[in-house]
Amino acid sequence: MSAVPGSHLESASEAPAQWHRVLTLLADVSLFIGARTVWTQAATHRLTLAAVISLCYAAILVTGVLALTARRARSLARLDLVVLVTAIALTLCTWALNHAGGDEAVLTTQAAREILGGHQVYDHPWPWLFHLPGVALTPTTTGGYDFTYGYPPLTPLLTLPFLAVGRGGAPATAAVTAVLIAGTVVLWRRLPAPWRSAATMVCLGFGFLPMYARQGYPAIVALVLLMPVVAGWTRLGAGGRLGASGIARAACLGAACAAQQLPWFLAPFLLAGIYAVRRGELGGRAAARVVLRVTGVAVLTWFVINAYFVVTEPGPWIRGIVLPLTQGAVVHGQGLVDISLYFTHGSDRLDWYSHASMLLAAALLGLFVLFVRRLGPAATVLPWCVFYLATRSQDGYYLMMTPLWLAAAITTPLSEFTRAWQPRPAWLTARRRRPALTAAVVLLVLPALLSVTVAATGGPPLRMDITKARHVSATALSTLTVKVANTGSDPLTPHYMLTTGQGMDKYWSLAHGPATIPAHGTATVVLRAPDGSYPLPTKDSTRLRLRAFTATPQTLSTKDVQRSELGLIG
Repeated sequence: MSAVPGSHLESASEAPAQWHRVLTLLADVSLFIGARTVWTQAATHRLTLAAVISLCYAAILVTGVLALTARRARSLARLDLVVLVTAIALTLCTWALNHAGGDEAVLTTQAAREILGGHQVYDHPWPWLFHLPGVALTPTTTGGYDFTYGYPPLTPLLTLPFLAVGRGGAPATAAVTAVLIAGTVVLWRRLPAPWRSAATMVCLGFGFLPMYARQGYPAIVALVLLMPVVAGWTRLGAGGRLGASGIARAACLGAACAAQQLPWFLAPFLLAGIYAVRRGELGGRAAARVVLRVTGVAVLTWFVINAYFVVTEPGPWIRGIVLPLTQGAVVHGQGLVDISLYFTHGSDRLDWYSHASMLLAAALLGLFVLFVRRLGPAATVLPWCVFYLATRSQDGYYLMMTPLWLAAAITTPLSEFTRAWQPRPAWLTARRRRPALTAAVVLLVLPALLSVTVAATGGPPLRMDITKARHVSATALSTLTVKVANTGSDPLTPHYMLTTGQGMDKYWSLAHGPATIPAHGTATVVLRAPDGSYPLPTKDSTRLRLRAFTATPQTLSTKDVQRSELGLIG
């Protein structure tokens, strides 16, 4: 693919802009993040890697000096390449030291092995994988855990050539890290020359994207495939023709949707924006033809990647690729769900967070269409606002897509949308159009705000009191006896766990007592610790919580546990 306009180097005799020097220097400095930790790890048992990392330190220092003293733009552009190569070297060294991966990696690797063996991939649990070190469990509100692969199939397919790399999740981490490096190089090449170090900094320099790659996240593969789509996306179909480059970019969009579910949220914004820009240029029919061609190529690509699974396991396949939307994983993240998770001790209306996120998605897409001349450059950021209201609002949904923000900021300025089409029915073009536009904004956003308010103002439906605690030692519990009162009007089947900090833990099994608490009823239950023993925190300041999740309806009830209730002296 050709670079976007403006990617040529400045004249050799032209001095570089000061902001270009600063950007190169910032990218160079960003390589220090995490380098010492990796060097320390390598110096104990991998001296060759330690030596390579030491050379990277030297490259960072020398590049820092030269970036501030280079007299020509071409020289500074060469330093940008040195920064990129240094970042790649550090990324590879870090992978060589930490490549076991987590749950995403081992699931992806197992899916690749099942494909190679001709076995079923989707809707097929692999619980033994979660006994490996560092592999986290995903608890669900039904009282169990999700042991299945829940993403479209492209990442396991890309992992197939790497299956000989090692055990555990290593093949998937190798594949995803290789894809990230390749994507960084592609984005670096497509950006205008003075901006290229920004790609190095965002993709490899800060360290968080390589960390997700070393965990084997399929979202990294989706991100890389979206990079060429997003860079200069307003020029896709310019003049009414896609051309070879446009077809390839449309195929990348389809492939991204076949790698992970996050691109499903971005695609409507890109297609709506392409239609608006092309309609402003060519008219309605020609713009519709462009969008249909882009959509057709994307859908065909997506279908080709999924075809084997559509034919061999259609039911499990469809359940697998929509699993993140249907699995009922327990609430977690850094969004508004924290109100119920940490501040109000729970809610009997958690489902309304999901309703709010879907309503916000529709509202933001509507606002984007109505005000595309203003919101057009934010097309790569708006979709992720949806997850701030969701029950699973982890920051990874934002972090892993930040290179798309950069690509759009550099290649799709506000001026690209000056002539974009915006729908303006009669009631929005009348004399009093400003109040009408304000009313339209309020009407679009209000349902989402009301839904999240309903969720956040809900109360915990279960009141729990610990009446007895049995210990296997002075620092570990074996059972808890809990009196549970259902204050709601629905019978509830709770599943219990003790948690410390912000994370979730394993469920406690029900040793005695009813599984379902009737409406307005009370019961006493005896809970057995997972694996027979639950180690208590050694610090008195650690906050211990007893949580109860229910699936239908989805609720959370939390009780702060005092040390005295466990028979401990505080």
